[in-house]
Amino acid sequence: MDNSIDKQIDKQLTIIGSGPAGLTAALYAARGNLNPMVIEGFPPGGQLTLTTDVENFPGFPDGVMGPDLMNKFREQSEKFGAEIITGEVKEVDFSTKNFKLFLDNNTIINSKSVIISTGASAKMLGLKEESLLIGKGVSTCATCDGFFFRDQDVIVVGGGDSAMEEALFLTKFAKKVYIIHRREEFRASQIMLDRAKSNEKIEFILNCEVIKINNPNENKVTDVVLKNNKTDKTNNMNIDAVFIAIGHIPNTSLFKNYLNLNENGYILTEEGTKTNIPGVFACGDVQDWEYRQAITAAGSGCMAAIDTERYLANL
Repeated sequence: MDNSIDKQIDKQLTIIGSGPAGLTAALYAARGNLNPMVIEGFPPGGQLTLTTDVENFPGFPDGVMGPDLMNKFREQSEKFGAEIITGEVKEVDFSTKNFKLFLDNNTIINSKSVIISTGASAKMLGLKEESLLIGKGVSTCATCDGFFFRDQDVIVVGGGDSAMEEALFLTKFAKKVYIIHRREEFRASQIMLDRAKSNEKIEFILNCEVIKINNPNENKVTDVVLKNNKTDKTNNMNIDAVFIAIGHIPNTSLFKNYLNLNENGYILTEEGTKTNIPGVFACGDVQDWEYRQAITAAGSGCMAAIDTERYLANL
């Protein structure tokens, strides 16, 4: 990387990431007079900025648009003194007690404590239609979006436990749930596979993959093109929604040389949000591979701020 330095900033607390976890941490830290700086990555506001209606966040009985919700998070944290800057952390140095964060604009932040809330990115199929149709029939979260497809036909793409869990959850709303899997063998545990197979609303389509998602003129999913991996034949399947459940990638590559990660790359925390390095904390989807909800991310952001405040008070 370019080692030239244009500016150095000294902070008590720096928060990496501006989703529900990061901005909640910023709010609590600002109210605790820690003068936090938030480095917002892309997209600012995290994955919620890519969604449309959010109906399961408390306090919004009529629902709220994802970007609007994150704007409220941001406004509230700034109201109490959090400083938010746009930038990308390219490298970190956690080897000394005064942690260093190297930004893409040749700025170095020296920080007594760090909260990591960089989230996790859903693995996608790699189709150009996916990004255009997120929130319009393409989803990576059945818990978030299943309600919108009551009495409709949906597909779940994947073959692991996540795919089975998503499919089973969707049977509460959908008329029919098809699990599309590119092979005959499954990564899912036998118990989850048996549950899915025993549900009369679920049907398996094996040795097939989605190669195109169609949305003619309506900004909503109407059908998909399936390719049979044994015969190479394709066919159209009328469908109302595509739920992609092929896993998530935690955004932790920056920290792998310093922090303890599990086998899938998630940051391991204990006693709340503490990592293996005193003064470095983690919250939200970057350390939560089970719940992955905006409300749980926000809750862990609150925990991280309180943990940080106690850490700094004891220095």
